[in-house]
Formats: sequence, structure tokens, C-alpha cells
Amino acid sequence: MTASLLRLRGLARKEIKQILRDPSAILIAFLMPIVLLVVNGFGISLDASEMKLAVVIEAPEENARGMLQAIDASPYLSVQRALSTHDGEAAMIDGRVRGMLVLRDDFAQRAGRPASWPAQAQLVMNATDPNTARILEGYVAGALQVWLAGQARERRLAPIGGIDLEYRDWFNPELRSADFIVPGIIAMVMTMTGTLLTALIVSREWERGTMESMLASPARMVELIAAKLGCYFALGMGSMGGAVTLAIALFGLPYRGSIGPLAAAASLFLIFALGLGLFISTLARNQFVASQLAFLTTMMPAMMLSGMLFDIAAMPRWLQFVTYAVPARYLVSTLQTLFLAGDVWAVVLPNLAGLGVAAVLAVSATLVVTRRRLD
Repeated sequence: MTASLLRLRGLARKEIKQILRDPSAILIAFLMPIVLLVVNGFGISLDASEMKLAVVIEAPEENARGMLQAIDASPYLSVQRALSTHDGEAAMIDGRVRGMLVLRDDFAQRAGRPASWPAQAQLVMNATDPNTARILEGYVAGALQVWLAGQARERRLAPIGGIDLEYRDWFNPELRSADFIVPGIIAMVMTMTGTLLTALIVSREWERGTMESMLASPARMVELIAAKLGCYFALGMGSMGGAVTLAIALFGLPYRGSIGPLAAAASLFLIFALGLGLFISTLARNQFVASQLAFLTTMMPAMMLSGMLFDIAAMPRWLQFVTYAVPARYLVSTLQTLFLAGDVWAVVLPNLAGLGVAAVLAVSATLVVTRRRLD
């Protein structure tokens, strides 16, 4: 066995003993991902259910009872009767409901007549959150269409014109936001976990003087960095495997891809994250500063610019170019594709290339800034 391999084995043994003696690495690698994934997976949702809606019916009760039942039967709407528009407006102002549906006194009669004499209704919504307002509008419109279709069948009325549109949703037929968000949360968690594993622990070694002793040893810089990356890489891959298992078992996500692309994407991304953590710890050499830099350089970009929550195509053109510098973007796209669509190589391969470039840059930057001289 060559001297280089002997030194590398000794350094790896030192890192393993340090990990076993210091439980913080185990907590960061395994406990923190579980907590973040569970909290964010259940807490972040784009689905809107049981949206409270005040309904003001000016028509006689017997003519509109069926319509009211059809709206209330929707799993997305929770109907609250309001005696007048004044009461409905007060409920909206107080935040007790998100919208108010007003049905005129001749609504039921007009609804059963030809389209040339349409029924009159008014939907007033709290539009402080425009996206929620649009969702509520779609839910109410859908519930009314279901009721109208039922009325036509009961009266044996033939539909006049119109379009019979058949819907088919690919990749996520249930339209669950968790299937879209949880893979992004995995990427966000692994970004934070991988960077903190090396940023905090290595900066602690700088504070205690351990790194100075290692720099004074015969080991070369490449061997020092390889030993640290190798040990924490194993922890990170275990954390990634646990996060994927949790996503499938707890959140019920499908996994339609193969293991190879997932392992490749996770490996390249972890090398980047661990290398970035080493880079931060070398610059900061202080646990508090390192933790703050790790958060600013990983958590925030991964959440805002990776496509996890916000569609990159909807961003301004200049900001879309900025997202190419965020490695989490490539991991989010890869995970979403593997979970929901499968091995779509036209998407996976370019993302793996982006992750590979990020990994090389992170490790190279660490080799450049880490010197044997302490001044």
C-alpha cells in the first residue's frame, strides 16, 4: 500500500472517530432532514380545500336548495349562508369567508332556460391573494356547472352548442401539490444538510485548532479534503436515501424512475454541497458565521430560485438566467422528473451535467482557498 493511501486511510479513520464522538453530525445528517421534510412537506401546500364561501340567496329556498347542496357538496368549498349582502360583506371584511356568492331572485328560473337568457349571479372575492382568488373562482364555476348539468339531465334538456372538453392530466393525475413540492423540499433539505455537515463541523475544527495540526501533518491538501468529503459523503447519501424513503412511505409519492439517475444526481449534488461547506468553513473559521453563510448561500436560493415553489418560466428573463447559477435548480428538476415522469433523459442528462459542473467548481474553490499557511 502506498504512502498516500496509508495517509488517506488514517485521515478517514480520524474523521469516522470524530463523527462517532460528536453527535451533531448524526443529528444534522439524519434528524434535521426528517424534521424539515415533515414540517415543510405538510406545511407547504398549493392545494386549497374547504374554502369558506358566503352564499346569499335572494330566490325562494325551494328553488335554490339543490344548487346550494351542489356547491356545499364540493370538497373544496365550505358554504355559509348569509341573510343579506351586508352580512356577507361583513364576513369577508372580518376574514371569516374568502368570498361571497349572490344569487338573484330569478336565478333558478333562468338557469333552466336557453342560453340567450342567462341566469344572473355575482361572485365577490377577497383578492388580497390573487392566486387564491383565481382558485376560488374556478371552484365556484365548476360547482355551478355540475349543478346545471344535473338540472339539464333531470329536465331532459338537450345541450345547445358549447364544447365538450375532456380533461387528462399527465404525470400528476390527482393534481396533488405534494407530488410537485416534496421533491423540491428534498433538494432544499439536502442543500442545507450537505453544506452544514462540513461548514459547521470543519469551522469548529478551526476554532479548536484541530485543523492547524492536520495542516502541519505530512498529508497533502488533496488527501485532507478527500478524507472529509468521503466520510461526510457517506452520511449525506444515507440522509438522501432516508428522505426519498420518507417521501414515498409518508407522503405517498410515486417513484417512476430508476435508481441510477437518482444516485448520480444525489452524488454530484452532495459533492457540491459538501465542497461548498468546506469553502465556507475555510473562509469563516467560525461556527456562527459559517452557519449564517450556509443559510444565505443554500437555503434561500434553493427555496426561491430552484423552481420548487415558483415557476422559473414565469420569472423575468434576467432572473431566469440567474437560476442557472443555483445548483438546486438542477436537482429539483431531476427529482421531479424521476418521481413523476420517470427516466426522461432529455431532462435528466442536462441536469446531471449542470450538477457535475457545480461539484467541480465547489471542490476546486476549496482547494484554492485552503492553504497550509495560516496568515
